[in-house]
Amino acid sequence: MKNDRVRVIEERLLSDNWYTLKTIAFDWRRSDGSWQRQHRETYDRGNGAVLLLFNAAAGTVVLTRQFRMPAYVNGCADGMLIEACAGLLDGDEPETCIRREAAEETGYRIRQPRKVFEAYMSPGSVTEKLHFFVAAYESADRVTQGGGEAGEGEDIEVLELLLDEALAMVADGRIQDGKTIMLLQHAALQGLGKL
Repeated sequence: MKNDRVRVIEERLLSDNWYTLKTIAFDWRRSDGSWQRQHRETYDRGNGAVLLLFNAAAGTVVLTRQFRMPAYVNGCADGMLIEACAGLLDGDEPETCIRREAAEETGYRIRQPRKVFEAYMSPGSVTEKLHFFVAAYESADRVTQGGGEAGEGEDIEVLELLLDEALAMVADGRIQDGKTIMLLQHAALQGLGKL
C-alpha cells in the first residue's frame, strides 16, 4: 500500500520494552497541494481478535472481567474492566487466535465462529486492527473453568449475563471497553437469533 501524499522522513525507535513505540517524521501533502512536516508516535502491538459468545435461546452472552493497568492509571477506580474475550494474533490467523483465547479465558470450546467486521480501535496512535467474531455457545461447550494464563499475568473472571443486562451495564458505565460495546451493540441491532 503506497500513498503518494506521504513521505516518511525519519523513523526512530523509542521503546521495544513491551511492544514497539516509534516516532515518525513525515511530510503530508495537504488537500491544497502544499507539503506539511508532521511528527507522530505509533505504538505497534500487533493485530488482534475479539469474540462475543452468545446463547440465543437463553438470551445470554459470556464476558470477562480483568484488571487493566492503563484503565487504572486513567481513572478507573479499581482497574477492572468487563470485556469480550480477546487476544493478539501472535502470528496466527484471526479464527485460530479467537479459538485459543476463548479456551484460555472463558473455558468454552467454540464450534463455529463467524467474523462480522474489522476495525482500527485507536488509529491516532495505535496500529492494531481487531477482527470481530461472534459464536454461539451452549453450557456443554464449557470444558474448563477458563481464567486465562497465570504465566501471562492473567487472572480473569468469567461472566454470563443476559444481553439486556450487559446493554444496561454499557448505559450506566459498568462496561466501558470499546470492543465489547461494539459487539454488544451489534448483537442488539441484529438480535441474538440472527447472529
